[in-house]
Order: sequence, then structure tokens, then C-alpha cells
Amino acid sequence: MTHAVDQHSASAPAVRLPLRPELADEQPYGAPQLDVPVLLNVNENPYPPGEDVVATIAEDVARAARGMNRYPDRDATALRRDLADYLALETGVSLDRCDVWAANGSNEVMLHVLQAFGGPGRTALSFAPTYSMYPEYARDTHTTWVVGRRAEDFTLDPEYAAQKIREVRPSVILLASPNNPTGTALPAATVEAICEAALEVDLDGARPVVVVDEAYAEFRRPGTPSAVALLERYPHLAVTRTMSKAFAAAGARLGYLVGSADFVDALRIVRLPYHLSAITQAAAGAALRHRESLMAQVATLRAERDATVAWLRKQHLPDGRPFEVADTDANFVLFGTFADRHAVWQGLLDRGVLIRETGPDGWLRVSIGTSAEMAAFRAALVEVLQEQPGGEQA
Repeated sequence: MTHAVDQHSASAPAVRLPLRPELADEQPYGAPQLDVPVLLNVNENPYPPGEDVVATIAEDVARAARGMNRYPDRDATALRRDLADYLALETGVSLDRCDVWAANGSNEVMLHVLQAFGGPGRTALSFAPTYSMYPEYARDTHTTWVVGRRAEDFTLDPEYAAQKIREVRPSVILLASPNNPTGTALPAATVEAICEAALEVDLDGARPVVVVDEAYAEFRRPGTPSAVALLERYPHLAVTRTMSKAFAAAGARLGYLVGSADFVDALRIVRLPYHLSAITQAAAGAALRHRESLMAQVATLRAERDATVAWLRKQHLPDGRPFEVADTDANFVLFGTFADRHAVWQGLLDRGVLIRETGPDGWLRVSIGTSAEMAAFRAALVEVLQEQPGGEQA
């Protein structure tokens, strides 16, 4: 039977599929997936869940599996309540269940936002460099994509941002804090200024929505605020989070958004029926019950991040220049600038260390791993730099 199918496939004429023209030269999103000893390229939590967490997840998933002949709770009611409880503890802001939305990773949450508030004839605005998936959400929803610029230190000037909002008149404003790939967090005053500027834009009686993407918020340094504290003042503001990073649950695919009930109801209109499986809901709820032990890992990663930043700032490029290292409130560090960053990236890969070739020209990004992984990264980077032109004399 297989042989017959193969013969048919081999003899079938080539057929051009009616791909949308704007997708003709596009490639699927994705970082390199390579089997190397040290993986520091996609901002994962390097620590797997403890056995107690695994046991709780297994028990709750088994319970959910016994009812898999039925559709899941299409609004994830219990999980949204648990997420609201967690956010109240993490941010100090009390939230009602109806203020939280959940989906398959913050990627799907963002797609829901663009489906609900973007579309043909509408514009989404952000400020580069920032997360490379944002323009893809816009493309996939036929939303015009416009980017302003961040300053040389990757901060965002609130007056410039407000002027850009008045000029572009977007329906959606996307802000990452901490920003990816730079790690830069937004001061509360900057978010406030942007929310105020959005209120000045009249879109046939409506106002642009502002979405602050806090995928790495748990890694922020003490004193760095969360935009969740501004939600009560600005009903057109929403904040997204994920369980992929701090909760060591990238494989579970659970992201969520907190905003006004009206904001969440708009997302419920565009979501697919039963978009969040019973298995995912069970796994995420189980992980949330172990938040204290999982947050202890976050503290370890913060310390490793700060040590990595300090070490990188003591290093020099082969031409004698010190490294540039961006201030970061995330679980990664952006550093450079290299005349040939790809050669450095490849040199690290040749030594079994995979980091990310992303961000502005000349920069590289390393995710924070275990202490052993970071030691391997440091040793490999020293070797690579010594092999660069002029490295022997540096």
C-alpha cells in the first residue's frame, strides 16, 4: 500500500497552491533547534520541574484524561481564577476571574488581540528592536505594521512614543516589558504616558488598546513595576504573561492576559471553540499550586543573570573595546557589538554552546542557564574571541 502511494506521489504533476501573495517569500518562525550540550538560545527555564511538581501534574492530568471524551471548559474558568490569585500575590493587585484570559501560550493570546482589535484598514504600532513575532501577528490578521525606534540604550522616550501614537493612530499598541531581545523594562511613567496618548486618539468613538507583554516579568529586579498596577486606571490597557519561563512550563503552552472584562470579552469572541485543552488546563493549574518552589528557581536565575552581566562587562573585544551589555530585567542578556557576530555565534556552536543570533546588527543574546551551563558559555566565549582577528593580542 505504501509503495503504491509513493508511486502516485512521484507521478503526480506539480501543482501551484493558492498561497496568499504576501506569504510567498515568508519562512516559518523559529529559532534553531540543535542537539548540543548547552542550550541557551530560547529563554527557557533550565531547571526542570521538581518531582513533587511532576507528581501533582501527573495526578491532575490523569484525572482530566478520564474525562477526555467530553469537551473541556471552553472558558477555562477554574484556571483563570487560579491565575488571578497568582497575579494578586505576585503584583499586589486584586483581580476578578473575569479579568483574566488564557490561551495556548502568550503567542495565541497576542493573536487573539490582533484578531479582535486589528484587521484590514487598522494599524498595530510597536517600537524596535522588539519581539520578532509581533509583525507576524499583524501580517496574519491583515493588520498594517508600523514600528517606531527605541533609543541607543534601548529605552523608550515617552514623548517620542506619544507623538508616534498621535501620528500613526493605531488601533493596537504593543509594548514588551521586559523587552525581547534587549531585556529593557518600561518605567510606569512611560506606560502611563502611552496610555494617556492613546486616549487622545479617536477611532470613530473608540480608543486604541495598549498591550504590555510581560512574558519575563517574574525576573525583573526589585523595584521594577508591573503594568498590572495601572489596569484600574486604564480600561484600554491589558497585560500579558506566560507560564513558559518562570514556571518552567514551556512545554505546557500556557499564556494569559489580564485586563478589563470588556477587553477579555472581545477575545472570547475570536477564540476558537475549546481552544485550551483539558490536559493543558490541568497541567497549568497543578504548576500554579507549586508557585513557591518554582519562584525559588527564579531567584537563582536572577542571581546568575546579574553575575553574567557583571562578567561580560569586564570582557573586551579583540580590538580592545569593552563589551556593550544591555541592562536586563529578563532571563537573558544582550551583548556585543561584534564586527562579525555570526562568526562568534558559530564559534560557540562549534564548542557545543547554542545562543541566539538576534537583535540589532552586531549583538548576540544568551539565555541564562544553570551555573554549569553559564561556566561553559564563558569558557567557550573566551576561546572564540581569542581566535578572532587580533584576539591573540587582546
